[in-house]
Amino acid sequence: MNKICWTSVIAALTLSGCANNNSSSATTEAETIPEGTIVKVSLLETTDLHQNILSYDYYGLKADTSIGLERTAALIQSARAENPNTVLLDDGDVIQGTLLGDQQAVASPVTCAGTLAIHKAMNALKFDGAGVGNHEFNYGLNFLSQITNKDFGIAGVNKPNNCGSPGFPVVLSNVVGVASQQPIFNPYSIIYKRFVGTKPDGSSMVVPVNVGIIGFVPPQIMDWDQKNLAGKVMVNGVVESAQKYVPEMRSKGADLVVALSHGGLDASPYSPKMENGSYHLTTTGIDALMLGHSHLIFPAAKEKNGPKLDASLAALPADKVDTVKGLVNGVPAVMAQSWGRRLGIIQLTLKYQSGKWVVQKDLTNVEARGFKYKDGVTNIDADASIAPLVDTEHKATLAYAAQSLGTSTDFGMSAFFSLVGDVSAIQIVNQAQIDYVKNFIASSTDPVIASYKAIPVISCSAPFKAGRNGSTDFTDVAPTATPANPVTLQVRNPGDLYLYGNNNVQAVKIKGSDLKNWLETAAKQFGQINPALKTEQDLVPDYSTIYNYDVFYADNNALRYQIDVTKPVGSRISNLQYAGKAVADSDDFIVATNDYRASGGGSVPGIDGSKTIIKSPDANQAVVSDFVKKQGTVTFAKNGSGRSWSFVKVSTQGPVILRSAPGKFSVAANLGLPQVVSEGALDAAGYAKYAIDLSK
Repeated sequence: MNKICWTSVIAALTLSGCANNNSSSATTEAETIPEGTIVKVSLLETTDLHQNILSYDYYGLKADTSIGLERTAALIQSARAENPNTVLLDDGDVIQGTLLGDQQAVASPVTCAGTLAIHKAMNALKFDGAGVGNHEFNYGLNFLSQITNKDFGIAGVNKPNNCGSPGFPVVLSNVVGVASQQPIFNPYSIIYKRFVGTKPDGSSMVVPVNVGIIGFVPPQIMDWDQKNLAGKVMVNGVVESAQKYVPEMRSKGADLVVALSHGGLDASPYSPKMENGSYHLTTTGIDALMLGHSHLIFPAAKEKNGPKLDASLAALPADKVDTVKGLVNGVPAVMAQSWGRRLGIIQLTLKYQSGKWVVQKDLTNVEARGFKYKDGVTNIDADASIAPLVDTEHKATLAYAAQSLGTSTDFGMSAFFSLVGDVSAIQIVNQAQIDYVKNFIASSTDPVIASYKAIPVISCSAPFKAGRNGSTDFTDVAPTATPANPVTLQVRNPGDLYLYGNNNVQAVKIKGSDLKNWLETAAKQFGQINPALKTEQDLVPDYSTIYNYDVFYADNNALRYQIDVTKPVGSRISNLQYAGKAVADSDDFIVATNDYRASGGGSVPGIDGSKTIIKSPDANQAVVSDFVKKQGTVTFAKNGSGRSWSFVKVSTQGPVILRSAPGKFSVAANLGLPQVVSEGALDAAGYAKYAIDLSK
């Protein structure tokens, strides 16, 4: 920096804004840029923050130093120190996911005069732009319109009046109003940045670079949030939307085009209905790809002792996806995990050639930087400036979380070993859903609904918090409850048992053949175990879709089934019985579930919305809360011991392991799980490797 003082440089770098009509000023200034000038740009990504601002677990009422935007903020500051030429972007799923989110959207909704807590923090960190995730729609279009101060132009959706909102552009290209056929958010934005470049003679100069951002969301929002979106919006394919708008962005002066795609990587043939269509966006002329939704790390973690690459990413075609360099069809791509645990960094080198900036692809570097990037051992400290910004909201959430619901007298409800049969954190959810659906049918005046009274009602629920987001991400409610020391159950606990506060109860009417297919789909969670193999085998190779592992239950534990993990996917379910009799393909059942699953989420064969008979206005989480209140006291015998499933017994030559939270072997012993025989060493991600004996 030999010709421009640092004070001038930093001042210049703060002069960035958002507009679609500023390319002419950039062009005028660009005429003075010498041919061959170089500028190095760092594109920074957060994704799937889910209202995790602080390093705090509201369900456990305890600190959690492995999460939180306040620590990501420290990563942001370090990246800016390394290179002031930065663009800070978010890839969606910001507003929902913790009790803080529920408190601000449901319990005590933020008013138009206020600003959502997560947006306060993002504004302070000077985000340049953001995309939209599927969970942004969970609280409805009115709430989303208000907190983003965006008029969607949809009949029945309130028009906001100068409400508190993000201080940066929010973009989404593929969700359009049904009536207008126009995107409800700006499909893209062009951000005018001033960066410090290096001229061929080695001197520095401030140069303009127009950074275009365009957003995408999975089409499945129409299924997942049908109650909020049906008849109001529709979703176009991500590739079709990119093909429409990327050339337009270029024509309006975008030097770089960055796709904010709230979806993962799926290399299967393209469909406009793909949930994870980001792979195919690399063919549409974009310069960089920011990924989300899957809560994974891409590219592979670079820090010492970093977690291994997820199996779904490792299986992508190696000639198309470089999981080390972070390239997808040659386009740099990054996914920064979730909950603020990483910062995505795409470092680009641009060279001024023939009047435009050209990306020097061989000089690109991609990293998903974690809290332990410095030494592989110690989490970085939080940025102390963030917590005071949301102190009022934090305290309000603590008070909300601690409100009393009931009592647990003799058992803890945990998900540490839910993948080997423990239902202590699942049974009470299933009981609540069955109770709700039975009462709904019994009290209905609709003759069609009333005609279902003789059909058995069963339920399914998944262990939503069972390691998907790290070794601390496990449900653990009332772990110290004993007859002599009962534990008060609080408002926070149903959120720990049932993570997704936006899901509503629904019921589907199915046949026995549908039930078998449903169970087979759930059993995909397990790896296929080779009994003759002498090397270590993971019982659960991939935790990224743990929310699709449905566990079924019927009152009095009338439903029973087994899973044979030595069999291939699709032929694992055996001994499926109801009330002591084998379930026939023609048997009728009503399944209490949620709107996500009933409408097709999880791709269960035949469960696509066509079999739905009850669409409840009540949230699953609220139904669980009401059930706990009605019970007053929950006990292990009544609410936690109904194990409906088990493994078909098999002896293996080598070790079979389950990765779970460390230090929980005594929990398995107390629950009476003899197949959990010992606790092994920690893996690179901090999970303990528990030895599982499938013959017990």
